[in-house]
Amino acid sequence: MRRGVATAALAATGVGVVARTMRQAAGQTEHIDAIDAHLVQATVGDVGPDAIGIDPTDFLTTFDRGKVVRLPDGRTLREWDIVAQDRTIEVAPGITFAAWTYNGQVPGPTLRCTEGDLLRINFLNAGTHPHTVHFHGFHPPAMDGVAPMVEVGGRFVYEFTARPYGLHPYHCHAIPLKKHLHKGLYGALIIDPPEGRAPARELVMVMNGFDTDFDGANEVYAVNSVAFHYMHHPIRIRRGELVRVYLLNLTEFDPINSFHLHAGMFKLFRTGTRMDVHEFTDILMLCQGERAILEFTLDDLGQYMFHAHQSEFAELGWMGFFESVEDPEAFNFDDGGLLAGALCTSGTVAQ
Repeated sequence: MRRGVATAALAATGVGVVARTMRQAAGQTEHIDAIDAHLVQATVGDVGPDAIGIDPTDFLTTFDRGKVVRLPDGRTLREWDIVAQDRTIEVAPGITFAAWTYNGQVPGPTLRCTEGDLLRINFLNAGTHPHTVHFHGFHPPAMDGVAPMVEVGGRFVYEFTARPYGLHPYHCHAIPLKKHLHKGLYGALIIDPPEGRAPARELVMVMNGFDTDFDGANEVYAVNSVAFHYMHHPIRIRRGELVRVYLLNLTEFDPINSFHLHAGMFKLFRTGTRMDVHEFTDILMLCQGERAILEFTLDDLGQYMFHAHQSEFAELGWMGFFESVEDPEAFNFDDGGLLAGALCTSGTVAQ
């Protein structure tokens, strides 16, 4: 029943037509054959570059390392200003969602640091409901984001040492939890190991969903909030280079979400808190709040599909392509691909 409701709702704004029509209308015929092979349905047209507070392609490689100060004891202090505010976002062409955001975007900014750094988060609640920021990982209970509730117009400073290294979500912990999380108050905290990780093209992917008709179930699914964005704008990767995906599941109303890579396999580092590989696979299932680091290479030219392996999620927006390319100059273009500067080496002290 949920899929029927979603299909009817999305069809009113041009969602749910065959991908060939979508690609022809967008003038992007090079992807038609690969998509048609799966008889995929997808959105017509595109959303604006700031539909969720930041372009989803830019979001992949945007790491906020904070304002950096070297302390007398030699440690690094990283400081961020985080503001909770209400904002309407567009999760598919013509489909808007009344979100609660951190810094006006969904997901919130990707915070990045190194294990042992002192983190200071200056939180202002400029929204219309009480909110907090709860970080996963180690910290004193007073910094846990459960109490105090930060009332409308209120402020609170969270301060703790970054540990352990790995990938951690942060999110609001106000009641009702399902509403505050589902409305968009979540993001990623990357804590790099002191020795760093191997150089790679690093991408942040936050799996999420949106209940657009207020029935307690999602009608739109996505990674980084905009349905089918990475089908309209495939993620370009240089053939053979190491890709590192920081993958989090922050989907509400569904007990699990998943990631499947076509035509390849990835090394799986659950939570990213160990440097040894847990598994070599092509599919991963995550409960809400679970996360993992995936590493792989794309060894042949062409498009590699990725999507949730719950077919319903994929057909309602959680689907895209990596595009393996040969020419390094292919990274310098204006059609939504990655920029050459996106190559990252983890664990270095902030710029």
